[in-house]
Amino acid sequence: MDVTVSVITINYNGLEDTCALIDTIPFNDDSLEVIVVDNASKEDEATVIEQRHPQVKVIRSEQNLGFAGGNNLGIKAAKGKYLFFLNNDTLLRYKKEYVRGKSFFQPLIERLESSPKIGCVCPKIRFAWGNSPIQYAGYTPLSPITMRNHSIGFGEEDHGQYETAHPTPYAHGAAMMVKRETIEKSGIMPECYFLYYEELDWSMMLRRAGYEIWYDPSCTIYHKESQSTGQNSPLRTYYITRNRLLFVKRNNHSFTKYPSFFYLIGIVALKDILKFALQGRFDLAKATIKGITHFLNSSVS
Repeated sequence: MDVTVSVITINYNGLEDTCALIDTIPFNDDSLEVIVVDNASKEDEATVIEQRHPQVKVIRSEQNLGFAGGNNLGIKAAKGKYLFFLNNDTLLRYKKEYVRGKSFFQPLIERLESSPKIGCVCPKIRFAWGNSPIQYAGYTPLSPITMRNHSIGFGEEDHGQYETAHPTPYAHGAAMMVKRETIEKSGIMPECYFLYYEELDWSMMLRRAGYEIWYDPSCTIYHKESQSTGQNSPLRTYYITRNRLLFVKRNNHSFTKYPSFFYLIGIVALKDILKFALQGRFDLAKATIKGITHFLNSSVS
């Protein structure tokens, strides 16, 4: 049988999260393949995943290629018409009718096929803790200067207030389904970011290629959030600082580009450095400075 959906997830020192995700995937669908890219985990987690889940295709990378690079390895190996990118710290929860044979992914496929203009669709994303508040029901547009926007519904209890599908300017990297033909036209994920902002940049690439991105609440994914890097780690601080500047460089071609640089460096980053210093988090202050310095000295475009 031809593969319809290729689920691609990246593992980096996250064996238990990855296996917990795999345990929630409905393998009763014969047209489904699951690909795990092990991004140079410190231990041989690829072999353990293969042993626990022989139905999964595991690719071991000897080098940590970052979020985009790992997913691009998965893209090259995938056979599906639709590629569903999932963070390994997510969980699928589905209704009984899916177990009886209806594909869990069918509503997302139907959304993609409802118009040739739609190239990517994201499900509703809820946090996997507490009463599972909403994390994502679409995005608002980024401000051209501050680079700020909002995740619609973020932190709200889910009372069914975001049950209408709609276009959104950006996909959410934790869960997004993309048509193969969309990738062939717009290109694979940009690998210059390594971690964070890849999906925003890729969203811009998809839109420049003429495609729309949609939010569709017919499916819900539950997200544990930042299990691999931590919410207040120097690694996260460094890449967030560097990559928001890189995103502006690659995507803002209007007169607001340099005011945006000034705002992000002269106001946001400076404020962060002072805040971290006052908190005694000198590691985070150094990571912020390092992010700015590396961006300014980089030739990446």
